[in-house]
Amino acid sequence: MKLANLRSSSYSLFQPKRINFFSYSSQSNSHQPLVRKTFFKSNTNVDDGLITRLCNDNKFKEAMDILCNQKRLKEAIQILYQIKQPSALVYSNIVQFCRQNHALEEGRRVHAHMLSSGFKPGIVISNRLLDMYAKCESLSDAQKLFDEMIKKDLCSYNTMITACAKFGYLEQARKLFDEMRERDNFSWTAMISGYVRYNKPVEALELYRTMQISENSISNKFTVSSALAAASAIQCLRLGKEIHGYITRTGLVSDEVVWSALSDMYGKCGSINEGRRIFDKMVDRDVVSWTAMIGRYFEEGRREEGFALFSELMKSGIRPNDFTFAGVLNACADNAAEELGKQVHAHMTRIGFDPYSFAASALVHMYSKCGNVENAKGVFDGIPRPDIVSWTALINGYAQNGLPDKALEYFELLLKSGTQPDHIVFVGVLSACTHAGLVDKGLEYFYSIKEKHGLTHTADHYACIVDLLARSGRFEEAEGIISKMPMKPDKFLWASLLGGCRIHGNLELAKQAAEALFEIEPENPATYITMANIYAIAGMWSDVAKIRKIMNDRGVVKKPGLSWIEVKREVHMFMVGDTSHPQSKEIQEFLVELSKRMKEEGYVPDTNFVLHDVEEEQKEQNLSYHSEKLAVAFGIIATPPGTIIKVYKNLRTCVDCHTAIKFISNISKRKIIVRDSNRFHCFEDGNCSCGDYCRMNPMGASTTLHGMLNGESGQVCGKAIIICPGLLYSPVQFVFFSLVSSSRATSMYQYSMFIHIGASKSIDTPRREASNSISFLEYLYFLK
Repeated sequence: MKLANLRSSSYSLFQPKRINFFSYSSQSNSHQPLVRKTFFKSNTNVDDGLITRLCNDNKFKEAMDILCNQKRLKEAIQILYQIKQPSALVYSNIVQFCRQNHALEEGRRVHAHMLSSGFKPGIVISNRLLDMYAKCESLSDAQKLFDEMIKKDLCSYNTMITACAKFGYLEQARKLFDEMRERDNFSWTAMISGYVRYNKPVEALELYRTMQISENSISNKFTVSSALAAASAIQCLRLGKEIHGYITRTGLVSDEVVWSALSDMYGKCGSINEGRRIFDKMVDRDVVSWTAMIGRYFEEGRREEGFALFSELMKSGIRPNDFTFAGVLNACADNAAEELGKQVHAHMTRIGFDPYSFAASALVHMYSKCGNVENAKGVFDGIPRPDIVSWTALINGYAQNGLPDKALEYFELLLKSGTQPDHIVFVGVLSACTHAGLVDKGLEYFYSIKEKHGLTHTADHYACIVDLLARSGRFEEAEGIISKMPMKPDKFLWASLLGGCRIHGNLELAKQAAEALFEIEPENPATYITMANIYAIAGMWSDVAKIRKIMNDRGVVKKPGLSWIEVKREVHMFMVGDTSHPQSKEIQEFLVELSKRMKEEGYVPDTNFVLHDVEEEQKEQNLSYHSEKLAVAFGIIATPPGTIIKVYKNLRTCVDCHTAIKFISNISKRKIIVRDSNRFHCFEDGNCSCGDYCRMNPMGASTTLHGMLNGESGQVCGKAIIICPGLLYSPVQFVFFSLVSSSRATSMYQYSMFIHIGASKSIDTPRREASNSISFLEYLYFLK
């Protein structure tokens, strides 16, 4: 609906419907003799007999009130047409009932009756009609009535301004606002909140300042809350503090609505500690306030504090809502904190949650991101009517966990279900085709996005299809698609192309892709390392040295690789070449023996990516002590035969380690799961669930589904692991290790402690004390 049409639009008026009480003409004001009869054809309702008697006694208002209270508005309006001259009170009451029940058609009939009967509504009933049309979202009816009103008061203008602002007609709302001879707080707040709602925070703050200098205007809690929301939108802490000062001076600081808005403003403006201080002062904190504060911690990357606050919420007696659960589950997904996610799931089941809600989709997403696609499918199967978000989470989960056939199978089921696919689900579908090497099938899906499903290709779709073509060595097709893109290629596309060039040794095209990446994100070490790898494979060591020099000159530092494993509820962390572990000697001896067995089985160390111009033997030795190999070796010697080994790494697993762990899984007869920054790798009987995808993926997260969906570029999404074996609603303790990036080759073991779940005492840690034991979480910070 356009503004230009508001004044010309007309509503459909229903003609009076003649029924059997008496015939009434608004022109002649005459009526035939009353014919006594039963009003209703069937007297099935107990009150129908009473209504008939009331009508026979001309007590029409009382009869209408009974019907309206029973939400039988159509029957009430039938009675309205039997009244010779309805009073203003009758009209006012029935219009009010129409407004409360959002009964637009019935409201129009009442309005039509006024016009046909010659009744001239006063300002009060006209305003009620205006409000009814506004609440029923019929702005054209409201505008027509407003234009026809001879007399308008403050309420008339406020109603129209609120309606126009609500539906985004801000110019019309501002025109009405400027026409007003007098304004109250409601007028100012309606206009300011309209600007905030439709992302015009600057205009909102300008109007708020105008209000402040107005002699007769005093802000109320709703006005300042809208102004704080505007300051939050532009992340202007200075303006937010100015409004805070005004709130303090005027005594509004005691209101919980204002407290909540203040806390939200400080959080969004980057002053999360001040936001928490405000939050802690709130007396009546509702679930919205709790959820906003918890979400702010997660958004700022302070996940340990977010989980701790969630623990407090659980003990407060306030029931979390779907938004709360979804936020916590997404944080669990980012950290691969499956145990904590399971506890949240258990609590959701215990208190009951709506399987139709988006919290169920968040559960599917969490399990998928944690590599547990069986549980993800279990939750998905429990959703009565999965929406596109649930389908996407499962399909992307299968694609990311090395099950491309399942991903494509469920995409076909999605289409058969009648659910309309969106652009996000196609990222998972194209990624699945890449994992499976289905080039022609991937191209078919790519072109169907626009031709069959009527969607627009996004930059992510182009990056996926270029990734698929480049891995297959079909560079001419890839370049052809890039040349026809309607948008400028982004970092994901160039990274995909660079990865394919590394696989097939296309040096010239690799240089072109690298130059584009250096321009887009010069700080990302992944591009430099990949180019150095390409030069190293070609034996161009002088070019490798040049890349290193450029990195040094630009201050680009490769993030140190860290791997960690939980054994008997204790977390052990390793860096490359780490010898500080108490069982380091046993680990080294085991790796030496294991290396001999692996070579007997046919393992050949892949030294192509060791960026040192040294002897081959030295290269092999450098590879032997990568952090994930140390973690896997420790897991094997520290656990009984048959135990599943689960290792986490903050970077992408290198090609050699990937090959080595396949051999290790076969020799040790263990199932080994490695979660790197890209995906889960499930090694079993000498095979990996990814189908050796990592050998085709030198660029890390920037070229994967994970990177595209999370906006990352060769970096791990989360820097934490949560250990949480207990139940959510029972007293347990958690160990939280903050994995801090550092360019120094400092042993990480000194920052890891053997903390048994259930220990009650605090533990001293470097530069910081551990938090006190609490009933739900114990967070220990290990920071350099």
